[in-house]
Amino acid sequence: MKTNKLSLIFLFMAISLTSFSQTGSIYDFKVKTLEGGDFDFSTLKGKKIMIVNTASKCGFTPQYKDLEEVYEKYQDNLIIIGFPANNFASQEPGTSAEIRKFCTENYGIKFPMMAKISVKGDDMAPIYKWLTSKEKNGVMDSEVKWNFQKYLIDENGKLVDVIYSKDKPTSDKVIAWISSK
Repeated sequence: MKTNKLSLIFLFMAISLTSFSQTGSIYDFKVKTLEGGDFDFSTLKGKKIMIVNTASKCGFTPQYKDLEEVYEKYQDNLIIIGFPANNFASQEPGTSAEIRKFCTENYGIKFPMMAKISVKGDDMAPIYKWLTSKEKNGVMDSEVKWNFQKYLIDENGKLVDVIYSKDKPTSDKVIAWISSK
């Protein structure tokens, strides 16, 4: 009888620890910037975060302008993080230097841009595995369907919503979320 109770206690603890580790926050991630430096998401505690996969040769590329406008207007409580990705129709073929030049010259991008990653498939970056898996983020499953898909993270590092490519970062829904307390 004692052995069965002890086994149940250990099983419960193992399940609890597994569940806890799978629902961490965005603050658990460290990534590389476009210039090769380190970026630690834990430095963003207390701010809302919008993560967006970007591409320079996409029909949605003009959203860079909207992203920069939103960033400049709301940067006191919102950080936008761009992740260039070449997963859709090879629309981000550039090197880090080419991507930086494109973003700066064409859109004056000042929000943080990270190193190019994969946002789907077998080589999906760990941060996107977290963003797209309810098992990992504790909120929802999603699939990155195209470039300029936006993930909204609250001030506590928890995933809140996914905004698909066709919806601009200046949409009423996004602005209402940014403005909410």
